[in-house]
Amino acid sequence: MKYLISGLIIFLLSACSSKSPAPVQPLLSKQSPTVKKLYRHYNQWRGTPYQYGGLSQNGVDCSGFIYQSYKSLFNHALPRMTEGQIKKGRRVYLGELSAGDLIFFKTGSKQRHVGIYIEEGKFMHASSSRGVTISSLQNDYWKTCYWQAKRLF
Repeated sequence: MKYLISGLIIFLLSACSSKSPAPVQPLLSKQSPTVKKLYRHYNQWRGTPYQYGGLSQNGVDCSGFIYQSYKSLFNHALPRMTEGQIKKGRRVYLGELSAGDLIFFKTGSKQRHVGIYIEEGKFMHASSSRGVTISSLQNDYWKTCYWQAKRLF
């Protein structure tokens, strides 16, 4: 028994590597402070149901989500409706998007939709079918509906 325990201890000690493992890089380390802020905000609102005219986590529409988000994230007052939000800022092109830019879509002959660009082709918005969610600009639907983007600051 004594030899069995001694052998087990020697085996376990020899299994340990003398080389220290490479440091693990946090996944979020390369994200800008604005991107991190946007993801934290999204996590607070994620799944909030869509409600036309809504302004709270009980229910919110797309422009209401943008209105509340800019007020909370950037202490910046925006018009409540998409029609007013589109008139703010300066136009930027898809290849120039950066975190916090507003993205506008034409979803019908008179319907407009708005979201906030996060990074890598992703934006957060209040979807009428999924509530507050993150979508990709590469999605066929959003690609065909894309209208323009604005940078507010």
